[in-house]
Amino acid sequence: MAWALKLPLTDEVIESGLVQDFDASLSGIGQELGAGAYSMSDVLALPIFKQEESILPPDNENKILPFQYVLCAATSPAVKLHDETLTYLNQGQSYEIRMLDNRKIGELPEITDKMVKSILRVVFHDRRLQYTEHQQLEGWRWNRPGDRILDLDIPMSVGIIDPRANPTQLNTVEFLWDPSKRTSVFIQVHCISTEFTMRKHGGEKGVPFRIQIDTFKENENEEYTEHLHSASCQVKVFKPKGADRKQKTDREKMEKRAPQEKEKYQPSYETTILTECCPWPEVSYVSNSPSPGFNTSHNSFPVAEGNGSPTQLPEPVVQVADVSAPPSTLELFPTPQNLLPTATPQDAQQWLLRNRFSPFCRLFTNFSGADLLKLTREDVIQICGPADGIRLFNALKGRVVRPRLTVYVCQESQQAREQQPKHENGDAAANTFFVYHAIYLEELTSSELTEKIAQLFNISPRQINQIFKQGPTGIHVLVSDEMIQNFQDEVCFVLDTMKDDSNDGYHIILK
Repeated sequence: MAWALKLPLTDEVIESGLVQDFDASLSGIGQELGAGAYSMSDVLALPIFKQEESILPPDNENKILPFQYVLCAATSPAVKLHDETLTYLNQGQSYEIRMLDNRKIGELPEITDKMVKSILRVVFHDRRLQYTEHQQLEGWRWNRPGDRILDLDIPMSVGIIDPRANPTQLNTVEFLWDPSKRTSVFIQVHCISTEFTMRKHGGEKGVPFRIQIDTFKENENEEYTEHLHSASCQVKVFKPKGADRKQKTDREKMEKRAPQEKEKYQPSYETTILTECCPWPEVSYVSNSPSPGFNTSHNSFPVAEGNGSPTQLPEPVVQVADVSAPPSTLELFPTPQNLLPTATPQDAQQWLLRNRFSPFCRLFTNFSGADLLKLTREDVIQICGPADGIRLFNALKGRVVRPRLTVYVCQESQQAREQQPKHENGDAAANTFFVYHAIYLEELTSSELTEKIAQLFNISPRQINQIFKQGPTGIHVLVSDEMIQNFQDEVCFVLDTMKDDSNDGYHIILK
């Protein structure tokens, strides 16, 4: 059926209308492009082009990664396109991370039927906090004694072998796993994002964290030091049930937005895929102090079986560094060193950087060690301000905070006993020679005491399973945080060792 116009237009009307449309289409030609004119960047910024751009993978995504890690927690819907995903977690709740083997057939044959080692850590997302990570974690440890930032839920985990949590690294756990078998690790994050936010007036915005996994394979010495793959994702941690409320709030806000606005945001996914990243820069400790359980040749220290007198522990290693040493040497000694008067201006700059005075390096460009040490307290405060000035003055003078508790420990020297002069009856001298070493404690915890004893004798803290104190009638009392807090200052102990029959570790007995 053909349609016909009831009011047919005359040829004059049609012709005049076409002329007007043609003149209007030419009205913009010849004008200069002003601020209100369209540009190609504005056109490409339209949502339709953004969607097409997001579909195209970058060159590095064409590469098949050897592993894939999936965090079983939903991503936030309030994240814009091209931004990194953000996942909300509840404090202390167990979340599954699936460890998936993503290799092609024949790829990485050297790890076939072999274990790999993964180090899982919770770190700061903001670079500003990454620079002060040690101070931030120490402050958290002080406020939450005995707690950890990251834990493994071992009963729920599947396929992980020899899980370990170093008492000196509260935000790190590690384990072995077989890529050819199903592996899922359940983690618990015990810190919340607002614990690292400056307190102002309440309702502070929490800082984001990163969950990062670094995976290694064995080298020729059967040590897990060769890097294979690293991936991470951005998370925020809330108080229990807080993540669920935040997810609901974000979802409701997105539902209220106009359809054009919704196109600028990512959809919420049920799981979070960790994206490839660079290895965490502090993983160098893996090669320096390997875990005893991860190597066939254990790096253990000699001790006697049972409760008898121990064989000689390694002599305590005292590390001394000079500020005039090259930077590569100074990196081996993380403890702050005093600035020497003989330090050159270049050495003084390195000292300022190591002690977190980088904003003032330009002010003291031509200052030598002697020049800096001649500055008075008033001079430094006037140059750097009250807060940094007092800190710099104390650092220049080498002032240290008096420890909360000092403990003296020693190990009986068998060689010294044999060299004791004999009495006429052939008995050894009654006074046995002892050499004591001072241990300074700040946190008054058993984990801190374990770490300090391990550092003193240059061994791994993992080789010390428990510390006991010899009580009345020779009983062994487990040393707890409360016991250490009740130690008298400058108490003295003789160290004895006992092998643990259940594993390759040892017990320390304080006599």
